[in-house]
Amino acid sequence: MAEVAKLAGVSVTTVSHVINGTRPASDATRRAVQAAIDRTGYRPNTLARALARGGTQSLGLAISGLSNPYFMDVVAAVEDAAGRAGHTLLLGDTREDPEHELRIVRTLAERQVDGLLLAPSVGALETTLPWLESAEVPVVLLDRFLDVELDQVGCDNEQPTARLVEHLIDVGHTRIAMAIGIPGLSTTDERVRGYRMALDQAGVPFDPTLLADGGSQRDQAREAMHALLDLDQPPTAVVSGNNFMTIGLLRALNERGLRVPDDIALVAFDDFEWADLFAPRLTVIRQPTTELGSRAVELLLSRLEDPTRPVRTERLEATFVHRDSCGCTGSSRAAHAAV
Repeated sequence: MAEVAKLAGVSVTTVSHVINGTRPASDATRRAVQAAIDRTGYRPNTLARALARGGTQSLGLAISGLSNPYFMDVVAAVEDAAGRAGHTLLLGDTREDPEHELRIVRTLAERQVDGLLLAPSVGALETTLPWLESAEVPVVLLDRFLDVELDQVGCDNEQPTARLVEHLIDVGHTRIAMAIGIPGLSTTDERVRGYRMALDQAGVPFDPTLLADGGSQRDQAREAMHALLDLDQPPTAVVSGNNFMTIGLLRALNERGLRVPDDIALVAFDDFEWADLFAPRLTVIRQPTTELGSRAVELLLSRLEDPTRPVRTERLEATFVHRDSCGCTGSSRAAHAAV
């Protein structure tokens, strides 16, 4: 900076004000400083400047399943909200592994992020969260809820899943299977509760053989679908617990030569950008990913601004999107479209 000031014929203080925009300068002065910067190749040390101000203007996001379209939508929403607030986003994939999750979180903390957004793994209560508390890193949980005194934001899972099952029952299905995600995650547990609640309210007996472990993975869900089809009484309808598993379910049905919804109905939690572009168009629960990312960032920035404010937990509403894969035809389609 001293070299820039010498070449521009101004003080170091003036160079600082021109770079940071902290004091008015004449056009001639700004041009002279910029010319000196171009000549010297000077680049401000953003991290050092931020630390001097007491922060780095960066946020960390530790989340799993970056190949999952839903999580990629969430990441995009978080990055957009952080950018609009003047913050840079640093991202790490936790791989649903508590030990790797802890390493990712520690790495983000070492990068001096001002706060952290975390989609916690099943083991986060025993590993990552105690470390974050000891390190005094401000954190907001997103997508998944835990029984902890932390800010949290995610979508309602139980009632929307029940809505999918009720819809299938309304159009005549009683052998309804469900491909579930990772056991122990709040999203999985809540969606299973919604599935069972809808069956119970309709007087449909729960059959544990119809609850298939898809592991929130495409290939595991494909194998689970094959196992369901091999049952003595295979299902006539399937609920997918997330959109990554939906891909695997569809692949298995294609391998068996089965058509949706002619041979089997399929509905899913999570929408796809392309879910209404192929036949059959998928009936789904759509989560508000843009709102989820925005609210998560807003909660974290509010926590950074006032660390003493009361903890908040927010559940966002999901939307039932009625299309073709549920098998509705004629009057039933018109009736459900009006709901």
